[in-house]
Amino acid sequence: MAAPRDGFEAVEAEGSAGCRGSSGMEVVLPSDPAVPSPLCPHGPTLLFVKVTQGKEETRRFYACSACRDRKDCNFFQWEDEKLSGARLAAREAHNRRCQPPLSRRQCVERYLKIIELPLTQRKFCQRCQQLLLPDDWGQHSEHQVLGDVSITQLRRPSQLLYPLENKKTNAQYLFADRSCQFLVDLLSALGFRRVLCVGTPRLHELIRLTASGDKKSNIKSLLLDIDFRYSQFYMEDSFCHYNMFNHHFFDGKTALEVCRAFLQEDKGEGIIMVTDPPFGGLVEPLAITFKKLIAMWKEGQSQDDSHKELPIFWIFPYFFESRICQFFPSFRMLDYQVDYDNHALYKHGKTGRKQSPVRIFTNIPPNKIILPTEEGYRFCSLCQRYVSLENQHCEHCNSCTSKDGRKWNHCFLCKKCVKPSWIHCSICNHCAVPDHSCEGPKDGCFICGELDHKRSTCPNIATSKRANKAVRKQKQRKSNKMKMETTKGQSMNHTSATRRKKRRERAHQYLGS
Repeated sequence: MAAPRDGFEAVEAEGSAGCRGSSGMEVVLPSDPAVPSPLCPHGPTLLFVKVTQGKEETRRFYACSACRDRKDCNFFQWEDEKLSGARLAAREAHNRRCQPPLSRRQCVERYLKIIELPLTQRKFCQRCQQLLLPDDWGQHSEHQVLGDVSITQLRRPSQLLYPLENKKTNAQYLFADRSCQFLVDLLSALGFRRVLCVGTPRLHELIRLTASGDKKSNIKSLLLDIDFRYSQFYMEDSFCHYNMFNHHFFDGKTALEVCRAFLQEDKGEGIIMVTDPPFGGLVEPLAITFKKLIAMWKEGQSQDDSHKELPIFWIFPYFFESRICQFFPSFRMLDYQVDYDNHALYKHGKTGRKQSPVRIFTNIPPNKIILPTEEGYRFCSLCQRYVSLENQHCEHCNSCTSKDGRKWNHCFLCKKCVKPSWIHCSICNHCAVPDHSCEGPKDGCFICGELDHKRSTCPNIATSKRANKAVRKQKQRKSNKMKMETTKGQSMNHTSATRRKKRRERAHQYLGS
């Protein structure tokens, strides 16, 4: 099965060889939506294409939706590739081997048995990241095992499990207690009764802990997460093994219906979705997935409520603002800086450029969201929202313009505020970092070069696709012609060699006689 990896590397080589302009990977819709995408261990794959500014599209291919690192999932298939029955069977067998060792039902049965055990018999294998029943102890006798696991620890699995820190796959950075408590308090203050936690295990834990310890709190939570290890700590109505990059429920229709029922409970009233995707993930597949969850929620709405939106907190770095707002125009970015326990940089208390770049994007009006004044946030009466301490209101832009927590400066030539470290470049005719390259790759659309949109939304994309298709056909005809000439030449060479051999045989016969 080495061919798929070679194919993926061929795409990268094809897209980057001799390239001086900007390039990137894009998710595209399949040519025939009726044909299902191939499956990898993480569910349906996505169709990608590598695009380079000023160049035609390269060949499309399917790859894993969740893993950008080929070491984690090496699935690769060209869009037009036909696979043999043997390869398809081998792929299905590989996908089955990669699934969790225990079914969702088995995990629940084990959990019910574990909570009934006395404290001295509740154990957790730190090497295998697994809760142990007494029958399992012998198999883990040489492993590092944590004993006397309390009920409180079982309710905080994110503190028992090792975080998955592969930036290209899981990037499981966990909210710091400060940010997590702020979110729980905010959700309660806004009056939400149910929270769909998509990739936010620590928030899910704190909501459940608060509900169990405070009779006044009636907030319920459902966690959707790709980390199957959480299956052993929750009942079926509290956790679904889920891939947010392709809207795939690993446990099939049963888990899908759990999510649907949770979204549509009380006719969809009093619910919010909070999501914290891996920062290395592409925005477009995430947006497609979130719109599917929104559509599921809308199924339970009456016609009179069709104008309503599902409230969402999307937690992501501020520099993705334009991409997120492209898919969700009603979203606004809050100044609140989200920090993480196990991230070297995204921690509370840092200043300047070292501040956390992670923000909350939401469709809830910003004037309804109160940020903690004890942390330096203040209310801007002109913008009608809370802003960070150094985010000063610009009278020229008529807005508090800072995105990264520092005071930005207004550039009269660019007619906008820019980062304090940037200077206006007369060659590029815009502000940039002092040591930038004026001849470097330019931002904007890969087709027409305009800065106000991306390639995927370019009005000339249809014309570009037709031109690219014509070029590919021309190249294919040229390639076929070369193959035919090569085959013809080889055939002629073979005929000539046969004739020479026969002449030599006749000569030997003549000399021998």
